[in-house]
Parts: sequence; C-alpha cells; structure tokens
Amino acid sequence: MVTWSRYPVVAALQVTFIALFVRSSCCYRYQVHDVHAGRFDGIGGLSGGGATSRLLVNYPLKLRNHILDYLFLIWNERRYNSTYIKVLRQTLDKAGLHSVGIIASDSKWQIVKDIVSDVELSAAIDVIGVHYPGTSSPPAARATKKPLWSSEDYSTFNDAIGAGCWARILNQNYINGKMTSTISWNLIASYYEALPFPRSGLMTAEQPWSGFYRVEPPIWITAHTTQFAKPGWHYLNSSAHLILGGSFAAFTDGLRNLTIVIETMTYNHSRCIRPPLSPYNVSPQTAAFHLPPPYALFTSLYVWYSKLKYDGSQSVLFQQRSPVKVDRGTFSLQLGVDEIYTVTSMATGRHGQHPDPPGPRPFPVLYKDDFDVVYPQFSEAPNFADQTGVFEYFTNLSDPGPHTSTLRQVITTRPITWEMDASQTISVIGNHNWTDVMVTCDVLMETSGTGGVFVAVRVDVGGENVAFARGIYLWILAEGAFSVTNDLAGKNVLAQGKAHVRSGEWYSLTLKVKGNTTSCASDGLVLWRGLTPTEPTNGWVAIGTKSFENVQFDNFMLRAE
Repeated sequence: MVTWSRYPVVAALQVTFIALFVRSSCCYRYQVHDVHAGRFDGIGGLSGGGATSRLLVNYPLKLRNHILDYLFLIWNERRYNSTYIKVLRQTLDKAGLHSVGIIASDSKWQIVKDIVSDVELSAAIDVIGVHYPGTSSPPAARATKKPLWSSEDYSTFNDAIGAGCWARILNQNYINGKMTSTISWNLIASYYEALPFPRSGLMTAEQPWSGFYRVEPPIWITAHTTQFAKPGWHYLNSSAHLILGGSFAAFTDGLRNLTIVIETMTYNHSRCIRPPLSPYNVSPQTAAFHLPPPYALFTSLYVWYSKLKYDGSQSVLFQQRSPVKVDRGTFSLQLGVDEIYTVTSMATGRHGQHPDPPGPRPFPVLYKDDFDVVYPQFSEAPNFADQTGVFEYFTNLSDPGPHTSTLRQVITTRPITWEMDASQTISVIGNHNWTDVMVTCDVLMETSGTGGVFVAVRVDVGGENVAFARGIYLWILAEGAFSVTNDLAGKNVLAQGKAHVRSGEWYSLTLKVKGNTTSCASDGLVLWRGLTPTEPTNGWVAIGTKSFENVQFDNFMLRAE
C-alpha cells in the first residue's frame, strides 16, 4: 500500500468509444468511434526504498543530471489491515492532508471483497493497486468504479526482452485489465550488479566511480507513451488487441489531440520475470485505422518507431519517421513483429541525447575514505551499499582528536522488513569478483557488554539473501573478545579468543585474505592467522555490527590484488 497525491475529479463524457475490425482484401480495418474511457494516470517507477538507486547519488553532478534527464511504501507486499487503512485516512484528514490519497493494497485483488462490503474502507481507499497483475483484473474490481493501478510491475532484466515485456504490459494492463497506471520496479538499476534482480530498472547507472551509465531500451519504450500522452488524458475504449497479435492503446486530451501506441511483441521476446505468460502468436500484418470526427480532419499524423532485435544486431529505438497520411479519416501501417509505433497529433516528440558518458571500468583496487565531509547530516558515504541497517556520516563532538568526522550505524531497533533480514547490520562495497583483498578500518563500539563490530571480505550475497551471507568476517566484541567467522550469522567459527578491546575506545582492524591464508589484527597485533575456507571464493568488502546498535567507523581503506 502506498500514499499518493489525489488527482482532480474529471467528469466522464457521455459518449461511447468502440473499436471494430473488418477484414478486407488489403488489411484489417479498425473502426474507431469517439469517447473517453478511463483517465490515464501515467507511467511511473519505484526506487526500492532508495536501495535500487543507491549508487546514483555518487555520480558527478553533471552526469547525474544527464541520467535524471533520461528518467524524467508503507507495508510493501504485506497483508493489509482494514482497520489500519481507515485509521490512516482519519489521521490524514485530521492533519489537513485531504489531498493525500491511499492506494491499497499490493496483495493482488483480495481487498476488493472488503471494499465492496465495508463502506468506510471503500471511502478511505482512492485507488486499488496490485503488484504484477499479469495484465488482468477481475470483474469485481472493475465494478467498484475505482481506478485500478498496476502499482508495481516489470522487474525484468533491461535488455531487449525486458523492453518487450514493458511495451506489452504498458498497453495491455489497460486493454485487458482496465488499469490506468503502470509503475515499474525499479526506476533505475543503480546498485551493484551482483545483488538480487540485476539491471531490473528502466536504465542502468551502477558505476559512479567511472561515470559510466547505459540508457537501456525500456527508457525509449516508455517515451512512446509518455512523450505524447500526459496524466489527465483519457484512454479511448477502442484500445484493443490486433487480430494477428499485438495491441493498440489510444489516448486523447479532449482537445482534439490523439495518440495511438501500437505494439507487436512476440511471446518469446516479451516475457516478464513474473507472472507466467501463456503462449500466443504474432504475425506481420497491415492495419488500417479509421478515425471519427474530429480526428478524421487530420491530413497527416506524426510517427515514432522502435524495432527490438534479438539476433545481435542493434535495435531501432524511438526513431522519428515520416508522417503517415490520413486519407478521409483512415491511415494504414505495415506492422512487423517486435515493433512499437506511436501515431500522434502531438509535435512534442524528441529523442534527446547527451554526450556519451565515460567508458566503464571496475571498482578501484585501492580505495580510501576518511569520512571527513562538510555537511554530514543524514548522508551516506559514497559507494557503500547498506544491506541491513543505515550507515551515515556523523560528527563526533565527544572526540576532539582524529575521529571527529566518522561513519556511524544509526539504527538501534530492528525495522519491519520486506523479506527475511539479517540480525546484524552490514554495508558492502567494491567488486564482487575480488578474491585477494586487504581491508583496514578504525572502529568504535558504543554499546558496552554486548556490542560488536566487524570488517569482512569475500561477502557473497546481499539483498533479500543477506541473512545467509558467507565470507570472511573479523569481529571484535565489547565483552573483550574476537572471532573470525565464515558467515554473517556467526555460526561457522574459524577462530575465537580474548582480545584487549572494549566499548568507548577506538581500534584499528585489519583483515587480509590472500590465496588460502587469512590474517587478522587489531592495532597491529595479530589476532589470528590460518587457512582460508574454500567457499566463497570471491565477494565484496563489508563493514557492520553485531546487532542493531551504534558503532562508528573511520579511516576505511581496501586494497585488492
């Protein structure tokens, strides 16, 4: 369930819009009769609570602005609570936030039954939102007369197949399910690629240290609709499937402007990661569209074209073509497979382009951060990707010496999580392919008795799997001990013993793994040297804490071979 800004009420027009097709000797003809159907509420993207755009903020400002140019919950996927939703509506209204609406409830269509039977719940909910609906909705949902949204969709690798998935569902979420908005998870893949759901954004920006980014095909698929139809326009009920496969969605602003988006995505080239897609066929075809007044008065319409290719050759993406002639209200197109056409009266289309970004390069093999910044409040250090917990810049007023500016883990209570989370906090950094690495970091435990902190290398997994992360972890504990473990959970202990450590004091930890040898030290004193476990063989560098507790970090340095 998410909250959003309510849209103004738009009166529905009292005309019927119908699409009919007729097979003639030349083509299939689609007869369009004018009237407005559901209000188009736009296309959007989610940033995964910030996790999926983590690396974006570390790009140089100029390149970050270029990326944003291309681009432009509460209770995520949890069982809903009707009482909570109603109380939330009351609370928002008491606070004067009448314009903030509620979308519920992520859990497919189960909430529809409660909306029908509970008048107060129905009044509290503005939009029925579902995740990954497979382009369909039940009649009961449509009968509520509430807007239906695919409030999270896509989450597919952003190559040409991902673009085919996105093109198909953008049209067919409305055609099949009368959903008037589709929101992509995620907006931009700006996180380490070895994390779960790699490159599942509309574009990719995962190397702030090099400045490299990729404008992926789904961005241009999005442009086929968003550059020519704005939120507040209306779908036309003529939006329908094509006889030989594919679909078209038609939009109008009510001011005599018209946009038709046509897609002919084939089954093998448009399967999203979820839900399963039933097989279907698409064939090349000629389609003729007959427009009613006032659109029949057009003599030509602008055309934008994309062709997704899967044979290794380069796709054609959002290319402007010569206008199509409209003869007595009719225009025709030769449609191949895996193509997208936008036919429109709008002259607003533009294939914008910035200069090519710098080339890609791996994460630096020597990396240092002393966390000395001018304005540290609530900011994260570059390139660290928090998997559990939150690591922020901190001004340590109690230390007038070398540790005034530090990085601090600030979450002290286990949060409500989307998936199974770790009991420890952890932030990863670097290149997941690294094997032989040395990391050093100054650390300060703030919790006496039970506190603990670690540095690690070869950390193999993150995201929803982080609780099961393996690697080599060097821990010091406020009780006066150290341990070396093969896992984040601390169950597979390689070595342990007493150490001259306690809370409230700074210590410099060093962990080095080279081949089959691991060595660990605190303030230069060797704690343990021994054989490296055979698994995992590679992974990120990481820092973290024993529990949800305050710990500070300073003078971080890694060196990979």
